[in-house]
Amino acid sequence: MTEFIQRNTRRSRRARIAAPLVLALAGMGGCMENLPPVTNVVEPGSDCSIPESLIFDGGPGKDGIPALSDPVMARSGEAGADYLRGDDRVMGLVVNGQAVAIPHSIGWWHEIVNLEVGGRKLAVTYCPLTGSSLAFDRGSVDGAEFGVSGVLYLTNLIMYDRRNPESLWVQMEGVARCGAALGQRLDMVPLVEMTWDGWRDLHPDTQVPAHRPALGQHFANLRYPYGNYEEVNNAQLLFPVPSMDPRRPPKERVLGLRGQGGIALPFGLLDSQGPVTVAEFQWSGQPLVVFWDRDSEAAVAHVARVEGDQLSFAVQEGRVIDELTGSVWSTDGRAIEGPLAGTALEPFGEALVAFWFAWASFYPHTAIWAPAVGSSSLAPSIGASTPGEAALRGVSEDWVATP
Repeated sequence: MTEFIQRNTRRSRRARIAAPLVLALAGMGGCMENLPPVTNVVEPGSDCSIPESLIFDGGPGKDGIPALSDPVMARSGEAGADYLRGDDRVMGLVVNGQAVAIPHSIGWWHEIVNLEVGGRKLAVTYCPLTGSSLAFDRGSVDGAEFGVSGVLYLTNLIMYDRRNPESLWVQMEGVARCGAALGQRLDMVPLVEMTWDGWRDLHPDTQVPAHRPALGQHFANLRYPYGNYEEVNNAQLLFPVPSMDPRRPPKERVLGLRGQGGIALPFGLLDSQGPVTVAEFQWSGQPLVVFWDRDSEAAVAHVARVEGDQLSFAVQEGRVIDELTGSVWSTDGRAIEGPLAGTALEPFGEALVAFWFAWASFYPHTAIWAPAVGSSSLAPSIGASTPGEAALRGVSEDWVATP
């Protein structure tokens, strides 16, 4: 597998020059069409379980985008954390009582952060081309560190583990698709995407990678390197996907839930219901609730049960309450006031945030959540439409799925 990765990062000069062109997008206004064509870089016969025609050389080569391992951390409010602005987007997680946030800006330039949180060895990952955030427990691979392979599948980051022999892992799947670990799945660790202000309000003692130039940690001036790529209606991609599902804007963020073909909750639809929104439904045999908060730009999925009792939620005066006890709940699923204060909902373990085009590429039969028109209830029924039809069809059919 080492030879496989090295071969794939040597193949085409045209592929190798893609990286500096990508970094130049900020000065080109995001003109993706100026990138040279990129040829397939996987030779026939490689031990992969994904179509080789959809694996491309991303340009920088193996470790050309350097994963970050065991960064020095700083607490919110300390000097090493003051590089973050309130509206910066972060990936937050809490493990055994320890809260950590990894900024998207670090994800733009490193894509993978190997670190230990709450006594567990994790990999917190962000692919800027698919807008996808996931965290994995590295315990299932004997604590192996992950690096950036330099190749992509469906425009998504392919990670490699630094064991011998190595394997390639597709980030949005968390599954080894090439190499000795073929078919092995990584355990996901629940992760929340929101603004820095939103996260530190919930977890004022959170830690972040510290800006410490003396230690080689230069995080204060990381700028987005892809021009206007993230603009919600920008359909331009750096690498091809089989098709673009037109039901939602290509770069709209969605909360994607795995299972039953997949369900996407678009941020735009959630926000259309107000600054704070509750969406309740059954999914994968469980009662789920999704909390949306406009101020922190966060959508988070939870199992709607506490000690065996199913809860129902509503928004009152801009706050989420459960209708059984009147307790007040935070976006990340903790009761912060009322009889259930101190209780936490179980996170739905198969949830991730990604750009719509990416979610639909990996889950082409995905449903799209939509609120019932003219109803105070956001509990949906199941409907169907083709990808080209309008997504919202009223009270009777307010889910949309490809046939």
